[in-house]
Order: sequence, then structure tokens, then C-alpha cells
Amino acid sequence: MAAQYDLTSKMIPFLDLHLVFPLLEFLEINELFYTPTTLLEARYELSLKTSMIDFIDKLHGELKDAGVTPAPIELVERRKEILDKLQNSQAEAQKVMDVIENPEVINALRQDKLQNLQFLKDNYGMTAEMIQTLYKFGQFQYSCGNYGGAADMLYHYRVLSTDDTLGLSALWGKLASEILVGNWEVAFEAVQELKEIIDKTHFASPLHQLEQRTWFLHWSLFVFFNHPKGRDAVVDLFLQPAYINTIQTSCPWILRYLTAAVVTNKRRKNLLKELVKVIEHETYQYRDPITEFVEALYVNFDFDLAKQKLAECEEVLENDFFLVAIQEDFIQNARCFISETYCRIHQKIDVAELSQTLNMTKEEGEKWIVNLIRDTKVDAKIDYKENTVLMNNNTQSVYQQIIERTKGLSFRSQVLATSIEKREAAQLKAAQHEKNHPSTAVPETATKA
Repeated sequence: MAAQYDLTSKMIPFLDLHLVFPLLEFLEINELFYTPTTLLEARYELSLKTSMIDFIDKLHGELKDAGVTPAPIELVERRKEILDKLQNSQAEAQKVMDVIENPEVINALRQDKLQNLQFLKDNYGMTAEMIQTLYKFGQFQYSCGNYGGAADMLYHYRVLSTDDTLGLSALWGKLASEILVGNWEVAFEAVQELKEIIDKTHFASPLHQLEQRTWFLHWSLFVFFNHPKGRDAVVDLFLQPAYINTIQTSCPWILRYLTAAVVTNKRRKNLLKELVKVIEHETYQYRDPITEFVEALYVNFDFDLAKQKLAECEEVLENDFFLVAIQEDFIQNARCFISETYCRIHQKIDVAELSQTLNMTKEEGEKWIVNLIRDTKVDAKIDYKENTVLMNNNTQSVYQQIIERTKGLSFRSQVLATSIEKREAAQLKAAQHEKNHPSTAVPETATKA
């Protein structure tokens, strides 16, 4: 598969550099698109921007073994600087942690952050600047690659802090930390919380909010394609107007992941029409075999092209960091889509021809079609002599549909007329009763009250 379908270079600008490492390692392990030395050099250059001194040392040695002479770096001095800073940051943060881990303090804290801050200030002399040491320590731990420790510090900071800007930054950091330790349940909750904050916050400009949503779409892929409910969330969230607008404006390549989520999600098949409209609208701006497969099948009804694109989809899925795990689901569901569409259009289906369209052998195709008819309860019969499937077309003619709809309209009109007559009769009866018994009339002030 040509490197033209690799999205790594498009996605990197919208990812934290620590989140880039898994993508580069995936390419290196699978020997995709770039030479191993190029990817090793890229990882080394990125690592120099972190405080992961052991990781830097390791990659430095690997480059030498690969025959590449990296730029000289004073690893001993840098290690000492990092350890000194880590020790000082930990000592500052520990002063705060000793207070907030005190059982008496835990029992005294409430939901109101301002009240909590005042309580800590009055009773323990703690200031907002001291609480901020938790943020700084968490940030530094993240830079050192201690993602679990970073997540804990940033969580405690967000519980106590009243600074909305740093609180949002801490939530981004916590999300990245949970992703990198593979804590998908907590990361899923962080994604939901982050979305709510981005949607509700009044940013300085619409452009700033657009940037936040663009970053959010990219980071959320790590969670959504690893969490059991993730593909549901992709479909439900990415198709919202605000996020469709973000995809169309900033990152049309995210359509690949939205399309893959819809195709592999049987419970969200009703949203397929909406997806097709988006793909049609964006086809001039972004195309790949996954979006082209849907376009070929549901826009052009070109089964030969759909077959070709499905074969290309296998390679794209296999070489995509986020989609490799759903490759089998995608192919199976895509074949179901082809079969269902093919069956709706044709009344007599040649099994060998449909098997070829599905990229399957004749024997595999026969089993597939039998299982499809059984599972979907399609009204069809298999003619084993001619090796065909006969579809029982129960669709009414246009003439019959008009008659049935007219009957339905007449019935509803009758019901409506009867309802109106009953209401008028009831109103007339009530007016007559009020006229004959004026003392029982309801006072106007009571009805207003």
C-alpha cells in the first residue's frame, strides 16, 4: 500500500509529543512507509524534548549501533539536572499532599472549591500558589515518562484548583497520562468530561474553540478504538454538528475513523445515510479506500468498484495504528453491506458472481450467503441446481402503495372528524350546564392562579 494513505504526518501536529511515540513505534515494528533508521532518528529527536533521560540514552545507543552518529549530548549533566529538579518538585508537592491526605482534611472538604481553598488557607496556611505545585510536579512527572504519577498529581490539582485555564490544561495532561498507561475506563471518562468543558467554555475566539475540538478529535481516537463502548461514542459524537464542522474545516482525514466506526457498528446503521452525505460533500477534499468503498456502494451502486475498494481497505486497516484491531470486523460488516445492497437491487442472484464481488471463493460465498439469509431472515430461496438465490419481492407496486396510503389517510381523517365532534359536543354540554347552574362556575382568579 502506497504511503499516500498513511495519516501519521497529518495527525502529529495535533498530538502531544508523548502520544506520537506509539505511532512511530507501530510504523517501526511493522516496517511501514519509512526506513527503520529514519523512524529511530525521529523518535530520538522527539525524546530530546522530554525529560525521559533513560529513554534518550537508550535511543542514543541504538542510533550508534545503526551506524548513525547522533549530535553530542551531555547525558551525565542532564541526568543530574533532571534528578535535582524532580527531587525539589516532589518535596514541594509533598507538603501539599501531607495536608490533603490528612483524614480530618478529607472529611472537611466540600464540593465548593472556593470554600475548600479558604478552609485550607485558614487552618493550614495553604495558598493557591502552593496548590499549583501539584500541577507543576504532575507536569514534570509527565515529561519524565512517569504517566501514572502524573495522572495522580493532576487529579489532585483539579480537585482543589479554582484556575479554569490551568484546570483545563491539567485535564488534557491527565487524559494523555491515562492513554499512555492504557487505563481506558478512566480515559473514557476524561474524554467525556473534556468534551463537556470544551463545548461549554466561552473561549476568547471561535478559532480557539475550533483548535480545542480539533485536538480533542485526534486524542479521543486512542480511547475510542480501545474502549468497549468507543465505537458507539465515535458515531454519536463525531456526527454532532459542531464536530462534523470541525472535521470539515480542520481535519477531513478524521472521516476515515468515523466511516470505519459506522461500518463496524451494527447498532448505528441508521446513521449510514447521514455519513454518506458527509462523504459526498467532502469527497473533493479527502478520499481514501475506506470512504471510497462507502461512496461506491451507496452513491454509485458500483459493485465492481466496491469490491476493488474493499480489497484496498484491508491494507489500509492493517497499516493504520488505530484501525488495525477492527480489520476483521470491518471486512465482515462491509461484506454484509454489499450483500444486502446487492439483494435489494437484484431478484435473481448468481452465487458465484456474488462470491466474486465479496472477494471470496465459491465455497466461502455459498456458506456466507446461507448464513446471511438465516441471520437476517431475508425472504429468499436458494436454488442449488442453478446455484442461484431467488429473492421474494414483497414490495408493493406504486399503484397499490397509493391505494393503501389513501385508505390510511381516509381512516385518519375519519378519526379526526369524530374526535372534533366529540369535543364540540362536550363543550356544548359544559356551556349548557354552566348556564343552568351559574353558582358552580369556576372563578376567573382561580384559573389564573
